[in-house]
Amino acid sequence: MRGLIESKGPAPVHLWDPPFCGDIDLRIDRNGDWHHEGRPITRPAMVRLFANVLKREGDAYFLVTPAEKVGIVVEDVPFVLTDLREEDDRIVLTTNLADEVPLSPLRMKGGVPYMHVRGGMEGRIDRKTFYRLVERAEVEGDAFGLRSGGAFVALCAAEDLDL
Repeated sequence: MRGLIESKGPAPVHLWDPPFCGDIDLRIDRNGDWHHEGRPITRPAMVRLFANVLKREGDAYFLVTPAEKVGIVVEDVPFVLTDLREEDDRIVLTTNLADEVPLSPLRMKGGVPYMHVRGGMEGRIDRKTFYRLVERAEVEGDAFGLRSGGAFVALCAAEDLDL
């Protein structure tokens, strides 16, 4: 069991289609904190284990194994992108669970930036990290954004800037 908890990266949940076994009282709040039966899960290794078997189907989230699937509640999105670093010619963001994700196109909802993390699941970019992205951004053509991995990632239309 210890090897599973210390494993790095998600399980191949996209290959598993087990029967639905019902919902459990597990919730990921808007801050990315995990709760079981109303109490926070304080063991980071346990949260990472659960996150590694997290799967999204439509608007629903599940924890899955090859043998069973249980529903959980996700208040907003399951991940929060809390940091960034530059690596060679790309920008890599880090989630609250220490997953690393290369910068990809953003989706804005109500002025809040979201980005794909994995398996159709998104992470919300926290304010300080978004500000750090904006500091590095430039106008290119009709967009304001930045280059990462050879691609231009727009943050907004250049016409929306108050320069």
